[in-house]
Amino acid sequence: MTYQAVIFDLGGVVMPSPLDAFRAYEAEAGLPHRFLSEIVLAGGDDGAWSRLERGELNLSEFADTFESECAMAGGTVIVSDLFASIESASAPRPKMITAIERIRSEGLRVGALTNNWHADNAQEPRNDKVTKDFLGNLFDVVVESAIEGVRKPDPKIYEITCDRLAVSPTETVFLDDLGTNLKPARAIGMATIKVEDPDKALAELAALLKFSLEEA
Repeated sequence: MTYQAVIFDLGGVVMPSPLDAFRAYEAEAGLPHRFLSEIVLAGGDDGAWSRLERGELNLSEFADTFESECAMAGGTVIVSDLFASIESASAPRPKMITAIERIRSEGLRVGALTNNWHADNAQEPRNDKVTKDFLGNLFDVVVESAIEGVRKPDPKIYEITCDRLAVSPTETVFLDDLGTNLKPARAIGMATIKVEDPDKALAELAALLKFSLEEA
């Protein structure tokens, strides 16, 4: 199979996972392990976190709602402190940046597909400076849930990304750190790689693409 494009998740793939920040916040705040993840999962599509990532809530609205969800579950969460922890751990992984540059140098198109959120009082996604100044130069296409109004794992957002890259799903490799986000990608024909160990994921990607992803 000859692939024409590679799509990367951001947090957990190109950058460290926000789940690491969840675990650190839980430890600092004296919350049970996985408390925040369980709140997000329990909320489902109608929960505060999903609504934030679809652009239906701004950060102030989200903070009130999510803090209330946590309080109802018996925990105290300060959203501003939680998000500061997430932002402080969002530096890109150098090996991923090198791999993306190598992929583009081989003539393939590269996209980013991320669940994110708007900042308060502006129609701007989170990490707006990083997105515009860094990711905008690194990727051919950046698709953000808060702008599209749809989030992974909804199949529509994968289709949007492929359309903007002008490729079919079967010509595409998708990398994400969450299995729930990979399943719908596979269902529409994408090759998928689960990123648990970044080095192993890049080795798997290099094997699929049939060229080195390391610096020349």
